[in-house]
Amino acid sequence: QVQLVESGGGLVQAGGSLRLSCAASGRTFSNYAYAMGWFRQAPGKEREFVAAISWSGGPTYYADSVKGRFTISRDNAKNTVYLQMNSLKPEDTAVYICAHRGHYSGSYYLERSWGYWGQGTQVTVSS
Repeated sequence: QVQLVESGGGLVQAGGSLRLSCAASGRTFSNYAYAMGWFRQAPGKEREFVAAISWSGGPTYYADSVKGRFTISRDNAKNTVYLQMNSLKPEDTAVYICAHRGHYSGSYYLERSWGYWGQGTQVTVSS
C-alpha cells in the first residue's frame, strides 16, 4: 500500500504561482520504480490528467493546457513529488490530486493507469 498526502493548495490571483507537494509513505518510495503524477478535478467535470514524471525524474509528461506553465519534479530521498504552477488562470481552479503508478500500466494520461490516489488539495484562482 502507498499513502499519498498533498499540500500547498490555496487561493491565488490570476497570474500567480503555487507549489504543490505530495508526500508518499508506505512502501519505500525509491525501492519501487514507479511513476508519480497529478490529476485535477473541477466542479461538475471529470478528473483530468495534469502531469506525470518517471521514477528516475527523467521523462516528464504534461497536459497541453498546462504545458509551459507547470513543472513536475520529484525528490526520491524525501519521498515527495512537486507541482510548480506558474501563470495560473481561473480555469486552473480544481482539486489537485496526487497519483502513484503502483503495479498498473498503460498511458499516463488515463485514470485507470494509476493505482493509488491522494485526497486532493484545493487550488482556487481568482480573476
